Amino acid sequence: MEVTLAAEKLFNIGALPVTNSLLTTWIVTIVLISFAILATKKVTAVPKGLQNVAEIMIEAIQDLVSSIAPDKAKIFTPIIASFFFFILFGNYFGLLPGVGTIGFHMEEHGEKVFVPLFRSINSDLNTTAALAIVSLIATHFLAIRYLGLLHYIQKFISLNPIFLFVGLLELIGEATKILSLSFRLFGNIFAGEVLLTTASTKLFAFLIPIPFYFLEILVGFVQALIFAMLTLVFMTILTAKSEH
Repeated sequence: MEVTLAAEKLFNIGALPVTNSLLTTWIVTIVLISFAILATKKVTAVPKGLQNVAEIMIEAIQDLVSSIAPDKAKIFTPIIASFFFFILFGNYFGLLPGVGTIGFHMEEHGEKVFVPLFRSINSDLNTTAALAIVSLIATHFLAIRYLGLLHYIQKFISLNPIFLFVGLLELIGEATKILSLSFRLFGNIFAGEVLLTTASTKLFAFLIPIPFYFLEILVGFVQALIFAMLTLVFMTILTAKSEH
């Protein structure tokens, strides 16, 4: 068994190819939505059960956002929390038994190839690139909302040659954010998946991977936090009024 760079296609829905990473994405999304519905189904003044867990999680993110952008915390918190929990649960789902090991064999170029039914969502560059693009779109949408269209444009375009040059560099920097956000997350998660697969195929396969699993639990949390924090910082900087 080996980990391929591209996600494997399972079947088609019309013209849409469904890969194992896309199937896993749907499952993670359904789990998160179900948790949110159950946690808020019966909201009480004194939280208990899932409501208590949900409030602790959201308050932790809200406190973090408030420490960086206190005046915009109400708007930023839902976005940052969505990124953090989606990436975190996606990373942890990829560590569950059966992910990457349960599947079927299919014939490809005359050879039988094993195709796993589930794959860690962030080990697919398509997923991390989509997250980065959504992050960038949300950041620029909020910048227009807080600054107004004219002041937003003035961040990048100016009649002053020096400021115009700086603005063009900032535009290039905005585009490279997609690469930095997507490749950082993809690289760390994919490398961890390869490491666990390699360790599991060697001698003492039930003992060697254990320390790596604990390491991947930490890496999964850190990478989710880094993505959310970078998005928060980008939003805070771009929505701030520039003073020359």
